[in-house]
Amino acid sequence: MQSISRHQQILRIALPAIVTNITVPLLGLVDTAIVGHMGAAAYIGAIAVGSMIFSLVYWLFGFLRMGTSGLTAQAYGRQDSAACRVQLWRSVRLSLLVAVGVLVLQWPIRELMLWFIGPTADVRPLAATYFNIVVWGAPAVLGLYALTGWFIGMQNTHIPMMVSILQNMVNIVASLVLVYGLDMKVEGVALGTVIAQYAGLAVAWLKVDGGRWKVDLSLVEGGKWSGLPPSTIKTFRNIFLRTLCLVAVNLYFTSAGARQGSTILAVNTLLMQLYLLFSYIMDGFAYAGEALGGRYWGAQDMSAYRDVVRKLFCWGAGMTLLFTLVYVVGGMPFLQLLTDEPSVVEASRDYVWWAYLIPAAGVAAFIWDGIFIGTTQTRGMLLSSFLAACVFFVGTFLLTNQIGNHGLWLSMIAYLATRGLVQTWLSFRADS
Repeated sequence: MQSISRHQQILRIALPAIVTNITVPLLGLVDTAIVGHMGAAAYIGAIAVGSMIFSLVYWLFGFLRMGTSGLTAQAYGRQDSAACRVQLWRSVRLSLLVAVGVLVLQWPIRELMLWFIGPTADVRPLAATYFNIVVWGAPAVLGLYALTGWFIGMQNTHIPMMVSILQNMVNIVASLVLVYGLDMKVEGVALGTVIAQYAGLAVAWLKVDGGRWKVDLSLVEGGKWSGLPPSTIKTFRNIFLRTLCLVAVNLYFTSAGARQGSTILAVNTLLMQLYLLFSYIMDGFAYAGEALGGRYWGAQDMSAYRDVVRKLFCWGAGMTLLFTLVYVVGGMPFLQLLTDEPSVVEASRDYVWWAYLIPAAGVAAFIWDGIFIGTTQTRGMLLSSFLAACVFFVGTFLLTNQIGNHGLWLSMIAYLATRGLVQTWLSFRADS
């Protein structure tokens, strides 16, 4: 009965999180679909560039969600409701401070990112216009990061799922009205995105004590929540530095593919969609690791904690087997659904088998990431990501000139596997 109960706990958190992960890319997809009917390719390029900028910028501040979920889950496990509340306030306040920083520095951020991406002359002004509007959604996006992390720590992924679905609905309606009703073009798409972001923040806010956000005044007066304690700063810092490692690897992977020509760049982009599909599913189980792992770690119930880890790896093994079989059988047909360009399809046949290795190479990293976040073992996450990034860059340096794109993919697979192996070693060493 205990085994069934634990699996149910995992699925209760994982399934809504998976739905959320699948719906998140729809915000950008809706924008692309709308501008795709405006009659000029430059509009599509502008949305693609603008979305990429915000993905990169906001990705760096993922510590606001991850750090909050782990710290809150441990407080929840200790049944310390005051600490849960204090963590919410600390995280929300920090998210707003970061958002103010983004708004103040929006001009250098915009110019630096546009220089880095290098859009064509017809796309650049449209992308800048999109950025200038969407950047004002930073308080909503980052505030929602903090709230989402807090809800996960409180063992609730249903509210983030509901918020994500609502955002997509609002985005569709607002963008259609602004673009086709008021003829606002890119400005309408951007404004629709911002409206959806603040709608999501408002709903999430209302789900915290009906929007009252009560805080124990004795904690406020005592100054216990006024600043971030060293342990919290260290947690957020480690996650931020770990994210930098991930961003560096992903950016270099894209640029190294681009240097091999447009066909290889297209092939790698398509194959990465298979990686994203697997990540959407496994991130749901990682969220379960954050919530349940942090909960039992905070309660110092090591028997339940270890049981959660075992059950999560059971689910990971099942998902790995399932996705590997699906990719082997349906990988090429899926890629052919995404493109009918003959040269890209033909080139994909030489590299698609690398995608077959993604589930086995990456599963441990996904699961351990969730567990390490929940238990705030963020130094271990940083160490594993740094070592894995070193493996990746050394591999690309040694192999890309020798075997081309195969060397790039071998380095990526080694990078994923190294993250999981190092975290497994760190976990067993801490357990012994």
